[in-house]
Amino acid sequence: MRLKSLFFVAILMAAPRLSASIIAYQASLSGSNESPPNASPGTGFAMVTFDTVAQTMEVQVSFAGLLGTTTASHIHCCTASPGTGTAIVATTLPTFTGFPLGVMSGTYDHTFDMTLISSYNSAFITANGGTTASAEAALLAGIAADEAYLNIHSTVVPGGEIRGFLTPAVPEPATWGLVGLALTGLALLGRKSRIWA
Repeated sequence: MRLKSLFFVAILMAAPRLSASIIAYQASLSGSNESPPNASPGTGFAMVTFDTVAQTMEVQVSFAGLLGTTTASHIHCCTASPGTGTAIVATTLPTFTGFPLGVMSGTYDHTFDMTLISSYNSAFITANGGTTASAEAALLAGIAADEAYLNIHSTVVPGGEIRGFLTPAVPEPATWGLVGLALTGLALLGRKSRIWA
């Protein structure tokens, strides 16, 4: 019975990390991802992490090598076709709160309270049910459907110098280990053996 008890303790310890409340998306940012594409040598990486229980969205961005200096950055949603096209700004205007402006490279990390009107473009709220709850649901659905992108605008390319569509982030190795542990345990539970007798 001791082995069975240890297995359930391991599953309980893993449960918070396997929770569906944290959903992470990432994007590689480049000029070739813009619509229309441009020849910017700029590159960047974005990580957008939603906590669906706390109703927060953390946006982390690093970028370098822009042709112009930054004028704005935000998430656009939702395009008519996955992975292509343009869409209205979904998040706060004129730019993310505290995003570094007037620079050609930089980093950014900010957590938004998605229950606040100030976390959205008011036109996005209006177009998606009129409440922050409906706007949040639309944004999450758009990102999950590959219809949302993070864009960095600059003085040289005002419509957007580098962007990338948000896609599911690859889980950390530790998370894969916990998933493997849970699956192995479930397989052992399904097997009839004297170990559990």
